[in-house]
Amino acid sequence: MEEGRKDKILMVTAKAPTNIAVIKYWGKRDEKLILPVNSSISITLNTDDLCATTTVAASFRFSSDRMWLNGKEFSLEGERYKNCFRELKSRAEDVVDENTGVLIKKEDWMNIHFHIASENNFPTAAGLASSAAGFACLVFALAELMGVKEKYEGELSAIARVGSGSACRSLYGGFVKWNMGKEKDGRDSIAVQLAEESHWADLVIVIAVVSSKQKETSSTAGMQESVHSSTLLDYRAKVVVPSRILEMEAAIRACDFSSFAQVTCADSNQFHAICLDTVPPIFYMNDISHRIINLVERWNKAEGTPQVAYTFDAGPNAVLFAPNMSIAGLLLHRLLFYFPPDHDTELSRYVVGDQEIIRAACLGLPRNKAPDFSPPEVTDMPIRVPGQLKYIICTRPGHGPLVLRESDCSLLNPTTGLPLIAQ
Repeated sequence: MEEGRKDKILMVTAKAPTNIAVIKYWGKRDEKLILPVNSSISITLNTDDLCATTTVAASFRFSSDRMWLNGKEFSLEGERYKNCFRELKSRAEDVVDENTGVLIKKEDWMNIHFHIASENNFPTAAGLASSAAGFACLVFALAELMGVKEKYEGELSAIARVGSGSACRSLYGGFVKWNMGKEKDGRDSIAVQLAEESHWADLVIVIAVVSSKQKETSSTAGMQESVHSSTLLDYRAKVVVPSRILEMEAAIRACDFSSFAQVTCADSNQFHAICLDTVPPIFYMNDISHRIINLVERWNKAEGTPQVAYTFDAGPNAVLFAPNMSIAGLLLHRLLFYFPPDHDTELSRYVVGDQEIIRAACLGLPRNKAPDFSPPEVTDMPIRVPGQLKYIICTRPGHGPLVLRESDCSLLNPTTGLPLIAQ
């Protein structure tokens, strides 16, 4: 490499989605390689509403690897980050930057340092798969920067898996399965796309954000405790999940919402039963979460067929599925009935995300006030305390990661390689 070009900075910015599992991943058979005890299935969410954005920069003038998460410097000393860097560097190719003309040979990548800035547009570590979006975005952006090409389908997902298990599923859009695999080295534990997001275009996803605080028990710690102490986990992994995977795949193929809802709710409830079966028990949901489940179950029972499905990851926030925008509108009305916003919170700040879904629910009122609505299945007037939900996000299934070509999308200064947010 020419001496005069060593000060140049190569940069890539990418955006990656989060995903929500409808057949849960919980428990590892190998902690280092992050190999799961069971396969799982998820839905990728629209990046317009929930995503991680990451800028990666490489330069020979950087003295060390550095990372900033949501504006705060974050240590890269963890083994998961080191493993991702190592795997990607070993697959790097010669790269000529189209903007600067800088050539980095594939052997040079082992000695170059990186600056990374990443931010989420949704709560971090609150049970909405922020680590999945973050690691998927990091791996995707670094692979683009270093010219890494997959030698087999799913290779990048295997690298993302080593960072955060569910991150492998965020490398694809639509409906995704993470095969647990059988090989000890994990090469067959990869994500595969079951269907594109357009396959079930009518499906609507509504997220009731109960808390944006970090959970007390991380997913990593919770899984370890469940593997060591839950008597239910092994039975679930070996007996229950294999049949549920087949049922969920069939429901997705057929866009069969009734079957989808039954399996999704059952698997969420079983996951949290395992958390309660763990020693000491893990409590990810709270009383508001339970009230949301009761809302859905009462409504579904009154109609005689599933109107809405619910699932909860490792946190109190509810992810709700509706078969179309009409039912999604009725769901939003029920959420506003049971969980009204604070009196000083405008509706446009309380219900956010996909505006088409919001308009279809007739929430774009001139006075920004929720419509009067009382669910017909309600017999006794419940206690309604404003502000029990932080906010509500409306979204749909979305695509996988993509590179942002516009220069104003970068989170790092192209001259200094430092975060723009801190300047």
